[in-house]
Amino acid sequence: MKRRIVLLGPPASGKGTQAHLLSVKFDIPTASTGAMLRREIAQGTPVGREAAKLTSSGAFVPDEVVLHIVSGWLDAHNDGFLLDGFPRTVSQAEALHRDLEARKRPLDVAFLFDLPESEIRNRVLHRLTCDACGSTFGEQLHGVREGVPCPYCGGVLTHRKDDDEKTLNNRLAIYREKTLPIVDFYKKNGLLSSYDATQSPEALFEKLCGVLNGGRQ
Repeated sequence: MKRRIVLLGPPASGKGTQAHLLSVKFDIPTASTGAMLRREIAQGTPVGREAAKLTSSGAFVPDEVVLHIVSGWLDAHNDGFLLDGFPRTVSQAEALHRDLEARKRPLDVAFLFDLPESEIRNRVLHRLTCDACGSTFGEQLHGVREGVPCPYCGGVLTHRKDDDEKTLNNRLAIYREKTLPIVDFYKKNGLLSSYDATQSPEALFEKLCGVLNGGRQ
């Protein structure tokens, strides 16, 4: 069974939802670099203060900072992991590959979720984020509203301040320039498995489960 997994895709493509579902079903720990950085920001650490300046405008946090955080997390999760939204650049993908090879725990699969830009915009401008665990939900897709408890942990669901048109435009430009080239990286390594993210979360989840259980990518 595949237990070392990367989830890739544009903003609001369902990475967080699928990470949670897969984590629960297969008992695989999941890590969202976004959630890790938001914790640093909330705690007011030096890393958090620098990250706050960058993420407020949609910019990426420097590779060395993200890699340090992720490597520390992997120290405790060598036997299996779900990385949500990481790596985000080819250099991060290469560094992760070297790290996992050194641990003798190579990546099993990289899932890519494709989503049209019109749907990305609709989802981002109508999504809520848990202030405790960092999980995201669509107001229409999941039938939730601001201020209600998170279905996963009970935290409060709120609109992120950086979920606006200007920041989203910047995020999408960076995604096209920096993240999309990772697709070729994982394709060349025979690890990429791509899916249409407009389908229901349940239908997508079923397909991902088939791959992790040994089915075709």
